[in-house]
Amino acid sequence: MKLETLLTEQSNPASAKIDQVSTLEMLQIINDEDKKVAVAVEAELPRIALAVDAIVERMEKGGRLFYTGAGTSGRLGVLDASECPPTYNVSPELVQGFIAGGDKALRKAVEGAEDSSELGASELMALGFDSGDVLCGIAASGRTPYVLGAMGKARSIGALTVSISCSPQSLLSRAADIAIEVLPGPEVVTGSTRMKAGTATKLVLNMLSTGAMIRLGYVYGNLMVNVQPTNEKLVDRATRIVMEAVGVDRDRASALFENAGRVVRTAIVMGRLKVGRAEAEACLKQAQNRISAALR
Repeated sequence: MKLETLLTEQSNPASAKIDQVSTLEMLQIINDEDKKVAVAVEAELPRIALAVDAIVERMEKGGRLFYTGAGTSGRLGVLDASECPPTYNVSPELVQGFIAGGDKALRKAVEGAEDSSELGASELMALGFDSGDVLCGIAASGRTPYVLGAMGKARSIGALTVSISCSPQSLLSRAADIAIEVLPGPEVVTGSTRMKAGTATKLVLNMLSTGAMIRLGYVYGNLMVNVQPTNEKLVDRATRIVMEAVGVDRDRASALFENAGRVVRTAIVMGRLKVGRAEAEACLKQAQNRISAALR
């Protein structure tokens, strides 16, 4: 493949003289280009929705979500996976990210690591990946060998594959069951895919993980109802969530929270249905921990 033909490697005429303008004009050019990212993501919403529903279907059967990439793409995948446990109190095993070059590549580029498809495949399997899981391959260019190797291995064992790229009709898209192609156009600094492509990737990853957690019942309304009270700030947040969800004052919310064993979703069901802890827990169990279903 000729790299110069990739959309992510093209020169952007809007920034052709960016080194000759004032700082304010320079930033305006960058901002104008950034505005294109959300529009490009919007065009892919149907495929992102397919991916979310497919991920949830696998997770409900015990499957997990894995992200893989190199460079910025890999770092963004690891970041998204790392944020799921503290935000939703899920196991670190549920969403995992791995990057070409290993963890040291999160801070320092490991040159050449992304060029081995065999390494991508072997490192995926070393994590215990199996046919019930989902692999999301991330590559702005859509041609990173490390990612393609992992995707090929995942498909060969019958796992679900999702791709995120910023180049049309890419090799990565062809390797995926669900291909997400966000096309915000050439970068302000030619080939610097940490910019628009990176922003586009982050927006899609936000949607995949957040959408899955919402569908799995970790959000009620727009409230983070699986928050764990591991420090004073989180105890306060949990209390405020109960206040808003139940419609009570702080004292009542605090009492519900303590009587629920400091479990936010149990406190909400107790308050909304006016039942004790045992009955609330039974309702939640029957509803697979989805508050909306439990209240019905």
